Amino acid sequence: MSFAEHRERLYQSLAENTLVVSYAGIPIHTNEDDYFDFVVNSQYFYLTGLERENTAFLAYKTAEKTREFLFIEEPDPLSERWTGKMPTVEEARAISGIEDVRYTDSLEGAISSFMGRFHVEQAYFDLYRCQMNDLPDYNLVMAERFRQAYPHVILKDLHTACVPLREQKDAQEVESIRKAVDITRQGLEYVMKNLKPGMMEYQVQADFEYTCRRLGVKRQAFPTIAGSGINGCMMHYETNHCEVKDGSLVLLDLGVKYENYCSDITRTYPANGKFSPRQREIYELVLKANEAVAAAAKPGMTIKDLNDVASRTLGEGLIALGMIQEVSEVNKYYMHSVSHPIGIDVHDISLAGDVLAPGWIISNEPGLYIDEEAIGIRIEDDLLITEDGCEVLSKDIIKDPDEIEAFMA
Repeated sequence: MSFAEHRERLYQSLAENTLVVSYAGIPIHTNEDDYFDFVVNSQYFYLTGLERENTAFLAYKTAEKTREFLFIEEPDPLSERWTGKMPTVEEARAISGIEDVRYTDSLEGAISSFMGRFHVEQAYFDLYRCQMNDLPDYNLVMAERFRQAYPHVILKDLHTACVPLREQKDAQEVESIRKAVDITRQGLEYVMKNLKPGMMEYQVQADFEYTCRRLGVKRQAFPTIAGSGINGCMMHYETNHCEVKDGSLVLLDLGVKYENYCSDITRTYPANGKFSPRQREIYELVLKANEAVAAAAKPGMTIKDLNDVASRTLGEGLIALGMIQEVSEVNKYYMHSVSHPIGIDVHDISLAGDVLAPGWIISNEPGLYIDEEAIGIRIEDDLLITEDGCEVLSKDIIKDPDEIEAFMA
């Protein structure tokens, strides 16, 4: 499926007399003339395929047809001397499939023209905001500006409109994630070859990211987690600044972006290449839960259903080990959900309670975190939901404890 087909699916869900305005975003200053790395707005990328800042997409749907436009920066030789080549009209047209490509300085005039000539009843902007205290992003700022200029037009959320479209991946999206997963595999194998006591966690991180960068990855899917010992018991430990001790475990939660689609994998390795009997006992229970979720995942289930499978498996195992009395006590050692969607964003968009369907890609990440023993173990795979079950996209990233020990030996 092409980006043009993504847009067509969106148009089919919209009422007549609807305007869609989507911005890639702008570079964000850190200090002086330095900027954060630019990350394109996910809805904009899904609809256009472009990752360039200061670009925008505009569409207007009537009963007869939908007009669509792409706005890019006009190439400037002086700017290009400093920051590199800018996309041309022809390149933007080829990537997006949008024929009418104009320059960004004409965008506001185009919006004004539509508002003056046509009966626009609603306008879609990306209105998503994660937390109350978040600063508004560029799309939200521009939506507020539009609302002040045209208060009679109903604003609607493009993020929400894209949820059912982005939940089910097409063949091209699946292939990008397959490649992201395979690059992750190669990075983890390099880690296993070099992991030893006395290393610093940031060196383990560097081994992984070095391999991925050599394979053409522009950025990680999220900050790499390399937690050894007690640090592996923290869900989103990103400091990576402690020494890897002999006899400890190293929990690695990591992923890459390939063609702007994410992988999200977790593996847990013994620092010295050999699990202790206690570490193996806990590891095999987490692996059992991982395999139970993969066996259960299929269309018609929800992520809550899968989490129930993981919780029950882990809980029963902990009872057998004498660590808890009831399955309901499992949250003493297992504090998160087993799954989330994966796509353009590592925690991809979905609505709570949505039912799995073919084309969904989700994580499968049970874990146990025993602070008093400094044992943190999580095993995470990426699953593609199929017509009658699921495919484990990360099946070639070894997780069997015997295979891990043999590889590290």
